[in-house]
Amino acid sequence: MEKTGCVIIGAGVVGLAVAERLSLGSSEIVVLERRDSFGRETSSRNSEVIHAGFYYPASSLKAELCVEGNRLMYAFCRENSVSHRRCGKLVVARTKEEESKVLSLYEQGIANGVPGLSLLDARRISGLEPAVPAHAGILSDTTGIVDTHTFMKRLERRAQDRSVTIAYNCEAAGILRVNGSYRISVKDADGSLMELQCERVVNAAGLSADRIAAMAGIDPDKAGCRIHYCKGEYFSVSGRHRGKLSHLVYPAPTPISLGIHGVLGLDGALKLGPSAFYVNEINYDVDGSHRHDFFEAVQTLFPFIEEDDLSPDMAGIRPKLQYKGEAFRDFVIRDESDRGLPGFIDLIGIESPGITSALAIAKYVEKIMK
Repeated sequence: MEKTGCVIIGAGVVGLAVAERLSLGSSEIVVLERRDSFGRETSSRNSEVIHAGFYYPASSLKAELCVEGNRLMYAFCRENSVSHRRCGKLVVARTKEEESKVLSLYEQGIANGVPGLSLLDARRISGLEPAVPAHAGILSDTTGIVDTHTFMKRLERRAQDRSVTIAYNCEAAGILRVNGSYRISVKDADGSLMELQCERVVNAAGLSADRIAAMAGIDPDKAGCRIHYCKGEYFSVSGRHRGKLSHLVYPAPTPISLGIHGVLGLDGALKLGPSAFYVNEINYDVDGSHRHDFFEAVQTLFPFIEEDDLSPDMAGIRPKLQYKGEAFRDFVIRDESDRGLPGFIDLIGIESPGITSALAIAKYVEKIMK
């Protein structure tokens, strides 16, 4: 049985950020990842947006960590040559009803301490994005886009340079607390088992985080940390519209998502997404028959797009804590000492703004450990 100081389960963007942060004070860290490389699930299947932090209720972890994470992300990208662009974002109101929602977002952003927010009228929106009709909107100056793959690659390299072991094709198969430490059964690619002994565990398993918590003896339903899969599909837009938008453009948000929006790539390509619907299994196929639904959702937001401009692109799945119709749920980030698991830290329900918040989450975990 091998021994180490800390085991981090999951090498998505959050697990890598935690590993990189904790490696500043310890080299006895092992990251377990069941896939063959980092970020194979939620971390690589998203809009690659650096969020500002105005969507989330004041005093929530999502608000606090997103605002801090936004600042940390830009600094990290500059210092580590990660491609990014601070392109800004417009959240637009197409109706009077949406106008009140947008105003509420602005007020929430101010309460959250989000810098660079401006209220815009129709004339100013037209000046910024002539192809987007709107009654009113918000300009978020600190919103941007980032190359998430390179971001994760830099985190991986910095952690490995400080002697962190990242074990790919290795899955946590069991967790047992014995004599003041944790014994983790690890299954590798050929099905063989080994054991790791450690003092601390960080559960950063993303879509499987509730399952990992259950392995440690936590009932996800009683603890309120059962994950619900919420799928989002993307459709790419014909290259003839490349350069049509210079900002990210979003509608007023829905209760379960930020709404199908215009997603800009660092290469200038435009796609639409993500949609939001709950599913019972992980499947990343895009249903081409949803093209018409996408077209209808954006025809008043982007009237220049025709249905034939759209083609299936990719899909991602959000690890949501709230099910359809349920109220807002915050990130779960907690030391489970009060459940008899000292040193076991759960990170559950880390959906958007998880990428933006990753570096701030890592600082938060470090603080809990201290």
